Amino acid sequence: MTVLDTHRPSVASLDFLSLELTSRCQFTCPGQCYAEAGPTKGHGSMSTQDWHRLIDEAVALGTSTVQFIGGEPLLHPAFTELVAHALRVGLRVRVHSNLYKVRAEHWPLFEAPRVSLATSYYSDLAAEHDAITDRVGSHAATRAAIVKAVGLGVKLRVAIVDHGNGQRAQQARAEMEALGATATVDKVRALGRAAGGLLPSTSSLCGRCGDGKAAILPDGRVAPCEIGRFLAAGNVRETSLASVLASPEWTQARASVPARTSADPCGPDCGPSDDSSSGGGSCQPMG
Repeated sequence: MTVLDTHRPSVASLDFLSLELTSRCQFTCPGQCYAEAGPTKGHGSMSTQDWHRLIDEAVALGTSTVQFIGGEPLLHPAFTELVAHALRVGLRVRVHSNLYKVRAEHWPLFEAPRVSLATSYYSDLAAEHDAITDRVGSHAATRAAIVKAVGLGVKLRVAIVDHGNGQRAQQARAEMEALGATATVDKVRALGRAAGGLLPSTSSLCGRCGDGKAAILPDGRVAPCEIGRFLAAGNVRETSLASVLASPEWTQARASVPARTSADPCGPDCGPSDDSSSGGGSCQPMG
């Protein structure tokens, strides 16, 4: 039985909104992907107009930052258009990309003052990195894009996702820092493909899901965060985001996540792109 936490802070505003544009990705990451994305997946049922409307609704709710994520958000046909719209209405933008294929048109976006970039990296050894993504050549492509981003002065954060079993996560972190990139190490979460067929558990979450943040999935469902997708409540294709956040279902979804009580602070979003001013680093799972 789920024990509800009725002492979580109320939703006075929505500061951070993660927009999961697509389930399509060049990688499958068979031992990791919480979204179960891949090359054969689609962009979902949210139209470009739906995403535009949602960005405008986020501004009305007091949101300061939107994150474009996937899947691989750069594969969405309206990615550039949606980032430009978010910037035009005054939002800060964070893009979480695997950096496998970055088109020339994307680099000027990444260099914009209110844009930051995040990516995942797994090992300083190409074979180990490529085995985790299940894509030969992914290490070389992602590393080259990281080097370019650093050289251009793009605000970049790299998450080293550690699967254990001797993975060279710390060596990868040292490599990234030597290149001039900010890097954190996070444990793989037992969700999606990493769950091995087990039911998802709130123990894999950081404990701040839904606190001033939300995630919109490719089909319009609203979740407390992108990795807490199994707690989705409401759909912005059917009603406004404000209505979802004011619903009893949303209150129950937030309350089902045990509040974080440890002294180390969690950033405003999940570990892969945590750049909080509190300096909390990567936000570890509760369990």
